[in-house]
Amino acid sequence: MSRRVVLIEDEPNIIEAIRFLLTRDGWQVETHSDGADAVEVIRAANPDLVILDVMLPGKNGMDILKDLREIEGFETLPVLMLTARGQAKDREMAEKAGVSRFMTKPFSNAEVMDAVRDLHAQASQQ
Repeated sequence: MSRRVVLIEDEPNIIEAIRFLLTRDGWQVETHSDGADAVEVIRAANPDLVILDVMLPGKNGMDILKDLREIEGFETLPVLMLTARGQAKDREMAEKAGVSRFMTKPFSNAEVMDAVRDLHAQASQQ
């Protein structure tokens, strides 16, 4: 069984780090850097999990998440949101929009892998 993740992130160093970690763990990783058409990319990929940055060119991660939750079949898709701004209001906005997990940058490799594995395991039990 292949596990697919779409990583929507515009920072090349973070893209490479997360891609390396997930690929090593057996995930197929598709990356995208523009928020403007991120929803279409996610729909086309139909992934098991999405890792979504908040600050993106074209459209921010909060709006992408809201749009995603309105699409039939994507209401419960696990979404790990990454942000450099970890204020409480950002976390609250993400939770209202339907985020599965929220993580502030910088993060450790172990934190990312634990979150991805937890979210995937929870989704598999639904």
